This record gives sequence, structure tokens and C-alpha cells, in this order.
Amino acid sequence: MDFQESYAGLSDGDLLRPGVTGTWSVRDIIAHVTWWEEEALTHLPLVLAGGRPPRYSVTHGGIDAFNAKMTEQRKPWSLAQVLTQQDEVHRRLVAFVQGAPESSPAARHVRSLPQARARHTHLAGVARCNW
Repeated sequence: MDFQESYAGLSDGDLLRPGVTGTWSVRDIIAHVTWWEEEALTHLPLVLAGGRPPRYSVTHGGIDAFNAKMTEQRKPWSLAQVLTQQDEVHRRLVAFVQGAPESSPAARHVRSLPQARARHTHLAGVARCNW
């Protein structure tokens, strides 16, 4: 099941209802996946060029701290804003992944992005099962 299919057909109320995982709603999971896809778009060009992005422990105090910061930053966003951003960012990421050179040693990292996204699909699907 595709990530977007996992929440397709849910009402706005279902997408906004907290409790899918902890206090997060499906909307929060969508925002989470989107900001990590944004991070991928930021850092993958460097990775493909053989570089290493800065460590989140150095730049943000760790991944949990980064997630907390981004959660707060996106909290005021409407559901429509989150969905629009998700569509735009994912489209850009797919184009980037499809254009990544096969010969690059870092290409395997680029090609693994769909699996990383799929790990979150089950969380959005949990909401469907709970309602």
C-alpha cells in the first residue's frame, strides 16, 4: 500500500484525530514524512557528491529534538497546507530519485527512500483500523 493510499478516503476529522501513535494524528504523520522528505532533498545532493551531511546531534541536539522542533513549527499549519506540502515535496523527491545516477556509490541511499516512506504507511493505516 502506498503512503497516500493509507489515508485516502479518511474524513478531515479522522485525519486530525489524535491518538494514531501517541498524541499524533494522521495529519501529524503526514507532516513528519514530509519534513523528512524535505531533509532528504536538502542533503542528498551532498551525499551523491560523496559528502556527509551534518549530524543531527550537532545541528539540532539529536533526531528527537529535530522532530520536536519540526512538530512545533508545523503545528499551526492547516490540514490543507500539510497535504499540499506533502504532494509538492514528494513529487520533487520522486523526480530526484528517478534522476539519480546509477553509478554513484551513494545511489543505494537514494534508492532506499521509498522503503523509508513505506515504514510510515502502517501508522496512517492504523487510523483506518481504529475507526
